[in-house]
Amino acid sequence: MCTVCGCSGHSVEDQFRAHLEKSGQEMPSAAPLAVLAQAAPVASAQVVQGHAHDHARHHHDHSLAHDHGDIHIGLGPAGTEVPGMSQERLIEIETDILSKNNSFAGRNRERLAQKSIFATNLVSSPGSGKTTLLCRTIEMLGDAPLAVIEGDQQTTNDADRIRATGAKAIQVNTGKGCHLDGPMVETALDRLALPEGSLLFIENVGNLVCPAAFDLGEDTKVVILSVTEGEDKPLKYPDMFAAAGLAILNKVDLAPYCDVDLDLYEANIKRVNPTIEVLRVSARTGEGMQDWLTWLRAGLGRKAAR
Repeated sequence: MCTVCGCSGHSVEDQFRAHLEKSGQEMPSAAPLAVLAQAAPVASAQVVQGHAHDHARHHHDHSLAHDHGDIHIGLGPAGTEVPGMSQERLIEIETDILSKNNSFAGRNRERLAQKSIFATNLVSSPGSGKTTLLCRTIEMLGDAPLAVIEGDQQTTNDADRIRATGAKAIQVNTGKGCHLDGPMVETALDRLALPEGSLLFIENVGNLVCPAAFDLGEDTKVVILSVTEGEDKPLKYPDMFAAAGLAILNKVDLAPYCDVDLDLYEANIKRVNPTIEVLRVSARTGEGMQDWLTWLRAGLGRKAAR
């Protein structure tokens, strides 16, 4: 997340730089991020979708590890390490960032609840097929009221694809930022006049790390995993799958050509998050799309009933 990747002004690199300047030292040629790039960026205790998760104890299955001289950074309470900075200070920085973001997310959630808008935060690695899936979803939903907040570092390419379907879309370019956050979504909502009972799709920046920690005010995170990515992807990036309420195993029409085991994909997802629902979908052939639409309509119905 941002305390590691440096995509916000409160990054650990900034904090480390300030620490060195205060003590009269110079920044080393090998910046902290060179070390932090190997870290597993998780908070010590986060609230994701209204549920507390102790990430200090999250998904470190060392029973599978062997002593090959591998380096496992981030086993302390903060989930990462920075030279010259204590675990307690790292936790303090991260907690501060998430707390500020969560205040915006809370406002977004209340705003959406007032109009019974069902919001999903679509998260995945780049190339998983999020935008293609969204376009097909919009076409199949017909005249249902909906809109899309589109997150990318640069260009309006994906928002233009969404708009070509006739749907409203707001592009949010994050620059060097690797995820959307609460304030960005609040600004986008100001520009969307969504009617009551709408569907809101938030297509996050392609990234299986940082978006896991940042609440946007959505009802649930939907993680999209292409069959071309490898069956072990949920085990490599467990925080994202742990934070999601639904996993879409996408591009299943390619499975016969990729020599993949769909059951193993699903087993690994369930290993990380036993309660998550998994749908097998192909936006190209339409396989599983009705199940996805049924899931969306059920979520919208629950929101309206509150």
